[in-house]
Amino acid sequence: MSKRNLALIAATIVSIIYGVTFTIAKDVMPKYVEPFGFITIRVGGSVILFWLVSVFGPKEKIALGDFPRIIAAAFFGVALNMLSFFKGLSYTSPIMGAVLMVTTPMIVLVLSAFLIKERMKKRKVFGILLGLAGTITLILYGKSMVNAPNATLGNLLVFTNAFSYGIYLVIVKKLMDKYNAFTFVKWIYTFGFIMVLPFGWNEFQEVQWAIVPIDILWKIGFVVVFSTFITYLFNLLSMRELNPTTIAVFVYLQPFFATIFAIGLGKDELSWIKLLSALLIFVGVYLVTQKKVSREQ
Repeated sequence: MSKRNLALIAATIVSIIYGVTFTIAKDVMPKYVEPFGFITIRVGGSVILFWLVSVFGPKEKIALGDFPRIIAAAFFGVALNMLSFFKGLSYTSPIMGAVLMVTTPMIVLVLSAFLIKERMKKRKVFGILLGLAGTITLILYGKSMVNAPNATLGNLLVFTNAFSYGIYLVIVKKLMDKYNAFTFVKWIYTFGFIMVLPFGWNEFQEVQWAIVPIDILWKIGFVVVFSTFITYLFNLLSMRELNPTTIAVFVYLQPFFATIFAIGLGKDELSWIKLLSALLIFVGVYLVTQKKVSREQ
């Protein structure tokens, strides 16, 4: 099997894990762990895992001039990304959160156009506007009565998460071209942990571990090991063979897996406004990325 096919499989596995995470994380917070406290557990646990694994990885020295990029990746890929996602997910429903994440490929292309001066055609501009219309519609009108106490704020925060993750994908690509993933990912998470600690420490201390059920502990472990450690490694390894846009395109699969998992467990429901908003977003991102993706095939 070619390295590219392995990268595509890894990216697909990441989408499945992320899709399932939308519902699993909702079972943990805010009933047992508040969102920012959960982030502290997630990032702190992953820091330990990444440093342990790095012992067996290649021995590379990071140039001092690359640390600003690593710190930026930590901010957008860990701190802002996770804080906005988990806080947003505590306010909105799993399906709406997943649908909003499909704006990431569109964001990546826009950022790439500004950063590498890539010329965007009218079709791409139209796709961006169409996807933005779907996103705004979902944020303003896609309110759910199922497990979504403040859907508007939650949707806005999840969109912030998607935007932040898009920036991260563009930033981290240059690091992937220069270093092995095991060399710098531990530093990204170390700086990220320092950034999230002030926000999550109080909520972390409030967790009453004695009354947390065993199944919730397993779900917390799933988010730390699979939704964080495994997914970030798989994403970074995939980026050795795929460009940021192609990686971002796999976000399209997340709403599919999240919807199946959430509805299957009776934790969310569909509505016409969600379907219409999702359609606008999907058509928008398709128009934006169509040529870019086909070139990669």
